[in-house]
Amino acid sequence: MDIIGCIVLYNNKKEIVEEAIKSFLNSDLNLTLYLIDNSPNNYLSCLKNDERIIYIFNPSNPGFGAAHNIAILKSIEEKSKYHLVLNPDIYFEKGEIEKMFYFLEDNKDFGQLMPKILSPDNSIQYLCKKNPTFFDLFARRFLPKSIQALYKKRMDSYQYKNYDYDNIIYDVPYFSGCFMLFRTSSLEKIKGFDEKIFMYIEDADITRRMLQEFRTIYFPKAQVYHHYEKGSYKSFRLMIYNIQGAIIYFNKWGWF
Repeated sequence: MDIIGCIVLYNNKKEIVEEAIKSFLNSDLNLTLYLIDNSPNNYLSCLKNDERIIYIFNPSNPGFGAAHNIAILKSIEEKSKYHLVLNPDIYFEKGEIEKMFYFLEDNKDFGQLMPKILSPDNSIQYLCKKNPTFFDLFARRFLPKSIQALYKKRMDSYQYKNYDYDNIIYDVPYFSGCFMLFRTSSLEKIKGFDEKIFMYIEDADITRRMLQEFRTIYFPKAQVYHHYEKGSYKSFRLMIYNIQGAIIYFNKWGWF
């Protein structure tokens, strides 16, 4: 198996997820896609319309990382070369996944890769980040824009805006969880996602652990599109998950 991918679902819009599924499966590589559905009902089971799709209804909803770990264990058991963590709101053209696959085949020291990620209007999403600090997360989430402007240089540095996103960036410590391509053997060594984090910042944690053992790479020669809804900015419940995840993260890695 070349790549096993996984999309974790929770009451998603069917049309958006279909776009992500089509993008991933539109390849000549040997692929399998897991749909781990954390929704309270299985109305999204209709998305299993291809023999390469495995649908798992998981209404206990253990969280984003724990659901992804179900498919990660399958990747390890089946000895797939790579494992892709894919958001349901991602889409891309045929050939992009191949660019990433063959780059990693030729560069064995990298354990994790993130491509260039664009908004639907083709603007760059600055999703390479430094390891978060409490101040960085607090300022980005709660400070008014007028106050954030006072820390623009710091905020820009946090998001690697002082780098050229058209060029490769090596050893990034924090990649967005919307698209994370892992070498499965590397993912096995770091034991997947931390299941204590229900949702949000689990991507910072897993990339940080990956970089302790292997190299990471931002690879702009491949690109994908991301609708990027920033759910935690619109939902009080999701904001609470964000805060809970941050507490777990900083208790593990340190607050200062």
